[in-house]
Amino acid sequence: MASAPTNLPLFYNRLEPLSSSAHANLSARSTQVAPFLAKAHAIPLTSDEFIICQRYYPIVFSVGESPVPLALMGLNEGVNVFIDDTGKPHGEIYIPAYVRRYPFMLARLTPDADELSLCFDPTSDVIGEYKDGQALFADGKPTEVTTGLLKFCEEFELSAQRTNAFMKELRDMELLIDGEVAIQTGENQPPFVYRGFQMVSDERLNDMRGDELRKINQNGMLPLIIAHLFSLQLMREIFGRQVAQGKVPQMQPVPANA
Repeated sequence: MASAPTNLPLFYNRLEPLSSSAHANLSARSTQVAPFLAKAHAIPLTSDEFIICQRYYPIVFSVGESPVPLALMGLNEGVNVFIDDTGKPHGEIYIPAYVRRYPFMLARLTPDADELSLCFDPTSDVIGEYKDGQALFADGKPTEVTTGLLKFCEEFELSAQRTNAFMKELRDMELLIDGEVAIQTGENQPPFVYRGFQMVSDERLNDMRGDELRKINQNGMLPLIIAHLFSLQLMREIFGRQVAQGKVPQMQPVPANA
């Protein structure tokens, strides 16, 4: 049986190609909880999700040469103010597609492979030989459940490609800067300072030429940038949730490693 890639993305412990011969008896259970999400504070996001996501979470960009968009569900490592310890959401929230895709994903079985194959994380308790689950195969063929999972993963990959193009444009235009947020909790208290992320520079955006602004408006980038900038005001709301849940560091403030 073909092996899956060894460089695993966030949340995935193992990856195994889904096969009608090896996994003929597997079923998928629906679930309303995501325990793996309980301690995750920064979730990868696609640009297609910016408009809806900015209502719930701050949208920032990771540091490094190849930054990616992130939805912040907490400001400190290991803190998620929207998910309890069992993986159950606190009320109605938006769940990013990256999370909804788990435990499935498309991956190349070898570095030089032309095609992506549907894989899954066999350590997930969503997948197993369950009588109360939805069968992934019937008579050696994929069921509608598997076909639907494949379609969702394919759409996610297309969205990821659009996100990569968006990020390339941001880098090429040199719009990204190191971000910093200082949150004051009292008159005589030092502020909590959060760094370790990137954001779009208001100043550089305002200084863009008219033709450059027309370009990013026509290609759909401008609404995404605005959604990102508006979402940053939620940083203080997230901090307030951390205070209410007793999840603020009780020591000298430390940066968030978003």
